[in-house]
Amino acid sequence: MYLQVKTEEQIATEQAWYGSEKVWLVHKDGFSLATLLKTEAGSLPEGKVKIKLEHDGTILDVDEDDVEKANPPSFDRSEDLASLQYLNESSVMHSLRQRYGGNLIHTHAGPNMVIINPLSAPSMYSEKVMHMFKGCRREDTAPHIYAVAQSAYRNLLTTRQDQSIVLLGKSGSGKTTNCQHLVQYLVSIAGSTGKIFSGEKWQAVYTILEAFGNSSTSMNTNASRFSQIVSLDFDQAGQVASASIQTMLLEKLRVTKRPETESTFNVFYYMMSGADSTLRTELHFNHFAENSAFGIVPQSKPEDKQKSSQQFTKLQAAMKVLGISVEEQRALWLILGAIYHLGAAGATKEAGEAGRKQFARHEWAQKAAYLLGCTLEELSSSIFKHQAKGPMQRSTSFRGGPDEVGAGDSSGSKITALDCLEAMASGLYSELFTLVISLVNRALKSSQHSLCSLLIVDTPGFQNPRMAKRQRGATFEELCHNYAQERLQTLFHERTFVQELERYKEENIELALDDIESSTSMSVAAIDQASTQALVRTLARTDEARGLLWLMEEEAVQPGGSEDTLLERLFSYYGPDQGDNKGHALLLKSDKPHHFLLGHSHGTDWVEYDAQGWLSHAKQNPASQNAATLLQDSQKKNISSLFSSRSGGPTVLSGSIAGLEGGSQLALRRATSMRKTFTTGMAAVKKKSLCIQIKLQVDALLDTVRRSRVHFVHCLLPKADAVGVGGEPRVAHGESCDSGLMQLDVGLLRAQLRGSKLIDALRIYRQGYPDHMVFSEFRRRFDVLAPHLTKKHGRHYIVTDEKRAVEELLESLDLEKSSYHMGLSRVFFRAGTLAKLEEQRDVQTRRNITMFQAACRGYLARQAFKKRKIQDLAIRCIQKNIKKNKGVKGWAWWKVFTTVRPLIEVQLTEEQIRGKDEEIQQLKGRLEKVEKERNELRLNSDRLESRITELSSELADERNTGESASQLLESETSERLRLEKDMKDLQTKFDSMKKSMDSMEMEVMETRLLRASELNGEMDDDDTGGEWRLKYERAIREIEFTKKRLQQEFDDKLEIEQQNKRQLERRLSDLQADSEEVQRTAQQLKKKCQRLTAELQDTKLHLEGQQSRNHDLEKKQRKFDSEQNLSQEEVQREKNIREMLSREKDMLTGEVFSLRQQLQDKDLEMCAQNVKLEQLEAELLDLSSQETKDEASLSKVKKTMRDLEAKVKDQEEELDEQAGTIQMLEQAKLRLEMETERLRQTHSKEIESKDEEVEEIRQSCSKKLKQIEVQLEEEYNDKQKVLRERRELETKLLSAQDQVNPRDVETEKRLRKDLKRTKALLADAQIMLDHMKNNAPSKREIAQLKNQLEESEFTCAAAVKARKSMEVEIEDLHVQMDDISKAKQALEEQLSRLQREKNDLQSRMEEDQEDMNELMKKHKSAVSQSTQNLAQISDLQAQLEEALKQKQDVQEKLSALQSQLEFQETSMVEKSLVSRQEAKIREMETKMEFEKTQVKRLESLVARLKENLEKLTEERDHRSTSETREKEQNKRLQRQIRDIKEEMGELAKKEGEASRKKHELEMDIESLEAANQSLQADLKLAFKRIGDLQAAIEDEMESDDNEDLINSLQDMVTKYQKRRNKTEGDSSDSEVEDRVDGVKSWLSKNKGSTKNLSDDGSLKSASPPSRRRFCFDKSDEEEEEKKEGGVSRGSYRSRNTRGSYLNNSNSEDKLSETT
Repeated sequence: MYLQVKTEEQIATEQAWYGSEKVWLVHKDGFSLATLLKTEAGSLPEGKVKIKLEHDGTILDVDEDDVEKANPPSFDRSEDLASLQYLNESSVMHSLRQRYGGNLIHTHAGPNMVIINPLSAPSMYSEKVMHMFKGCRREDTAPHIYAVAQSAYRNLLTTRQDQSIVLLGKSGSGKTTNCQHLVQYLVSIAGSTGKIFSGEKWQAVYTILEAFGNSSTSMNTNASRFSQIVSLDFDQAGQVASASIQTMLLEKLRVTKRPETESTFNVFYYMMSGADSTLRTELHFNHFAENSAFGIVPQSKPEDKQKSSQQFTKLQAAMKVLGISVEEQRALWLILGAIYHLGAAGATKEAGEAGRKQFARHEWAQKAAYLLGCTLEELSSSIFKHQAKGPMQRSTSFRGGPDEVGAGDSSGSKITALDCLEAMASGLYSELFTLVISLVNRALKSSQHSLCSLLIVDTPGFQNPRMAKRQRGATFEELCHNYAQERLQTLFHERTFVQELERYKEENIELALDDIESSTSMSVAAIDQASTQALVRTLARTDEARGLLWLMEEEAVQPGGSEDTLLERLFSYYGPDQGDNKGHALLLKSDKPHHFLLGHSHGTDWVEYDAQGWLSHAKQNPASQNAATLLQDSQKKNISSLFSSRSGGPTVLSGSIAGLEGGSQLALRRATSMRKTFTTGMAAVKKKSLCIQIKLQVDALLDTVRRSRVHFVHCLLPKADAVGVGGEPRVAHGESCDSGLMQLDVGLLRAQLRGSKLIDALRIYRQGYPDHMVFSEFRRRFDVLAPHLTKKHGRHYIVTDEKRAVEELLESLDLEKSSYHMGLSRVFFRAGTLAKLEEQRDVQTRRNITMFQAACRGYLARQAFKKRKIQDLAIRCIQKNIKKNKGVKGWAWWKVFTTVRPLIEVQLTEEQIRGKDEEIQQLKGRLEKVEKERNELRLNSDRLESRITELSSELADERNTGESASQLLESETSERLRLEKDMKDLQTKFDSMKKSMDSMEMEVMETRLLRASELNGEMDDDDTGGEWRLKYERAIREIEFTKKRLQQEFDDKLEIEQQNKRQLERRLSDLQADSEEVQRTAQQLKKKCQRLTAELQDTKLHLEGQQSRNHDLEKKQRKFDSEQNLSQEEVQREKNIREMLSREKDMLTGEVFSLRQQLQDKDLEMCAQNVKLEQLEAELLDLSSQETKDEASLSKVKKTMRDLEAKVKDQEEELDEQAGTIQMLEQAKLRLEMETERLRQTHSKEIESKDEEVEEIRQSCSKKLKQIEVQLEEEYNDKQKVLRERRELETKLLSAQDQVNPRDVETEKRLRKDLKRTKALLADAQIMLDHMKNNAPSKREIAQLKNQLEESEFTCAAAVKARKSMEVEIEDLHVQMDDISKAKQALEEQLSRLQREKNDLQSRMEEDQEDMNELMKKHKSAVSQSTQNLAQISDLQAQLEEALKQKQDVQEKLSALQSQLEFQETSMVEKSLVSRQEAKIREMETKMEFEKTQVKRLESLVARLKENLEKLTEERDHRSTSETREKEQNKRLQRQIRDIKEEMGELAKKEGEASRKKHELEMDIESLEAANQSLQADLKLAFKRIGDLQAAIEDEMESDDNEDLINSLQDMVTKYQKRRNKTEGDSSDSEVEDRVDGVKSWLSKNKGSTKNLSDDGSLKSASPPSRRRFCFDKSDEEEEEKKEGGVSRGSYRSRNTRGSYLNNSNSEDKLSETT
């Protein structure tokens, strides 16, 4: 259940509600809403409160007991009454009234369901609504009768335990209708194999039951007059396998007599109105009788006749649906017609023949006899003849039967002919109803195997004629139905209160509950309480209390027994005592004669019963027993065949329960259970008693229900006149069905709630722990919610302490402590907690199943892909074969081969076909034989199983009969001894009384003689007579005086006693008044205490609910905090990634910039090389002009020129490559920028989505998150600002470095150093020039030096390129080596793990092999033992057969002895003979018991041996399968190890090759580095020589004959400038530019300036010293660049500025710059 978020308006409304403190004022008309006003202390009397009514504002002072707390308006239509905040009568009725006004008739009441019968037929029972409830839990659906069926069905599937649904309520509350809805839902949702159970079939079943079992009563126009159990048996798949209906408590006397304004069963009216002409003629219904003894007359209203005719057509169609043939229907109509004609015939006693009983109208009796298939004499003798000898007898004894009729006391009540006729009619209808139930069960029967059952119990509701405004008293049949409902209410009380409290006590759970009131046992005991001497046949009335049914049985056989003595004894046992408060008694006297009041439903429903004629129900009438014989012996075959076929089957139990036949095992088990109820203990003796049969039927019903889990449905009646004519809901004209709340009778609803104890049940449900599970079951079911515990302990972990494991599981689930309680053997939960866990389990299970499905689909996809690959390979193979076939298709030999080959195989194919046909025929024969044998075995097994069940039931019946007989014998023996003792005492008293009478007679005779002698003496002697006369007179005077004195004393004592009595009466009345006042005060205090306790418990529950909500909110808060932390971490990680990308971008930008600088340097070098080339070309021209005759030198110069051109091309290609590299780097930069932008966008989107989720989850934390985001943005902006400031500072620093003052100290030092170096170089150059002047052929050496210079530069560039490529390859090899080493380590770990698994598997295989050997030994020994046991079994079976034979002999002897015993008892033989026979009987019984124990022991031995053999075979199979599985796993592991070893070898080879390549590359790098160093040294030397050569050239160019050289140099400079203009200016080398500028300045100096040489060989410039600049050696510059790692921007700018500055210097400076 999820917490619903309340709006601010709802919260404000609830706060206003709580602030105003609304209450309910309870009054006689119902309850009203009021507001409790606050008053000052002492302003009101104690126990009074002041309230203000809401509807009119009246202010009243009322008692506290009349006020109950009201719930907020949000609970008005609460779906579960247990969820009310304040649980009291008014709140419950208000919720029910609100829901009923909204046409919501179903309401949950904890685990039960409350249904108020609607006044209209709502459209909430469609098939669409059924599918809405299919597969749902109770918590996920709205209250509905389908929800009860779904809950029971779900429990049946999960627990595999039988379920029951019991419907409780008053008559007319809709129990039968809801029963039909339950059956329709279960059949529709569960389905059945082959759809043999359809909704149409069940509708036909209820149509037939309604016709034969329903009638119109004062409370319901279509009331059920019988109780039924609908049994649905389900198979392993949860489908309906079979079904059956058992009926009991049929009101069969309704056929003959019933209360006024009530009708007989509906089928009579249907048949009389709807029979066609043929059927009417056959039934002699062409005209009806004017009156009937049974009161069955046709309907008078045309609309009633039309409706009955339609119902008869519907009834015939229903019978056709159930497979009842036309002949069987005809038999039913014949019996019904015969009952009608018997009522029309009537019975009377003719005046001429006193004592003779016969029919009143013989013509109607003749029709009845014709319809029954017998003669009039047979019918008359069956009804009347058996009553000729004496009074009607009842057979309550164990051996009583129809043969004992007429053997009783002649003082019994005589029965009339009408009683016999009514008994015959009721017996015929009872047999007919039983036949109908058998036919219905025949249509529902199935031979499929069933696993468990679902029972639906429907009984007639509580009947009270006063509710229907009838002045009559309730009948005996209504008492029986009320008794059945009372017993079901007792079952509800037992399951709801008693069992729960006992379970809490067993589990040591302390629960503070109110005093639970006792169940309805007092009213039930007043009906069925048995005495301890129930088994004894005695006619004496004892003082031991017993129920009404037992008293009726006793009074029916007592001489002079009547209803007056019955009620007198009943009130003496259960009536209120003298002086007691009559409110505590449940049995009261009525003002009317033969009437009494009995309080049902805890005294809330008082029913007045009329006991007139009840003793006739306890007397057995033989006419009713003759009905079955009459039908079996009928001359009509369709009647006799139906009833003779049923005579041998156990379809009826003691004439009480019908529908015990059934083909499934569960039906046989139910029938056996009910038989056991009728054959155990007291029932075996009293089962033929008509009154005790009622108790036994209800006992059988409750015993069947108690074996299952019960679901209760309380059906409530909204108004006393809720049901109208025709069974349809009655709505007054002008009144809408949705008129709302006024349709409920509040007083009636309150009485029903109090009678059902629903509020007490809700309170114990709320305060207690209604859901409970055993520790092991709970752990197994909810272990999926804690996967970390499973990982911790392992899946195959054996739990030693289940309680500790459950506690650990509950701690991991983080449940509220008050929501569960740990018992001794099970864990208990508050209401709703287990449902939440089930919902979490379903969610987790769905997630696991989804993952499992994904894995399965992935596996299937991979398998399909493999299959497609195989198919692709097959297709290619087929294509290849087709291509080859095309190649050989025209070959002659191939044609011959394809022609001859089929002819060769024809003969072989035909032989194979014939052989296969023969094999098929043989297999078909074997299959038919096997099928035949299997069917025979199945039939035999079914027959044997049915025979076994029958024998077991017969054996149980015989055993129970023997036990009851022994108990009866013992009780009769004890009673006989007691009577003998009493007779002896009476004999002694009689003797003493006789002696005293003799003595008294002697005294009387003596007195008479004395008187005669006195008279004679007076005449003889007067003197003597005078003396005697004086004595006589004196004695008379003394006697008179004594009488007066005694009278005076007696009067005084009487007056004193009367005064004392008056004082005691006054004192007693005072004490009684005080006692009543105290009791009233105590009752008020108790009610107040209960009310306060209930309010306190409600407050506690509300507090616990708030705590649970707070706990849930805390869990959600923790979850939200964790999610928030994760989102913050993700934001931080995204920011770190963004910063890292920005840093990488800056680094890439720097790298691009450095690469551009390198490209520019390369361009400058290219320009310098071009300049050199032009110079060399100019020199070459000069040399060619000077030495035209030297061809060898010319060729060398051409070769040099070609080499230079090739070198120029290579450099151009290298420049193109560098340009391509730069373009790629720019593209990579662009991609990185785009990727960065995309990441930024996706990150921003994710951040937005995360922000939205966070905003939806918790609005309260949005401010905090926004503040954090603002802080993060500010920090990010601050960081960006710092980075920008850093970049600006760096740019400022670079600009400052560029704009440094030329007079910087360090620059001056470097320039001075360069000046010194230049002077030294000039001195060396002067010396070299002098030397060159002396050596003329120095131009050749110059050319060679140029060639060497070019070669060294080319070699250097190639070496640099090779070095870079080698470095890249070395890095790749390092990466490959790391990957190889990681893979090697992983493979080594996998290999070691596999080796360990292999060792474990080998050890397990060895252990399994040892276990297998032991099992084989055990199996062999078990096989040998089983052969021995089979031999023993055969012997034991032989002994068993002998024992059975002996048992039969013993039974025959026992029956003979019993008959002898009866004869001896009747003939009053000697007691010694009786005792000997009794001893023989005991001896035979002990022998029988010994044989039975032997048989049981042997059967248990056989079953145990079979179980051991099956266990051994199963264990052997399990071991063999595990061994094969482990072998396969071992082979698979060996293959994996072999593959891993091969991979290891390949990786080792790759590792060796990589190490060898690495070593070779390192050697190459070392050699290249050495060559690079040597080339650098040569390059330095070459630069020095070039400087010297330039100085020498300048000296040579000073002469006049070098004009041509100067012109050539000018041409070269102009060409270089043109080429430079074509290319970009930024890409030229600064050094080449300087050199070109130096050449230009030198040329200009040679044309227009003079030059002065000093004595020390240095050059002097005409410019001032401040303008003089010097350059440094190029080799030193290259060394500095290598140390710095590249050319920086500052050096580039300083070089440019330096070069530009040299352009402004004089010619002497230009010359030094060039040098």
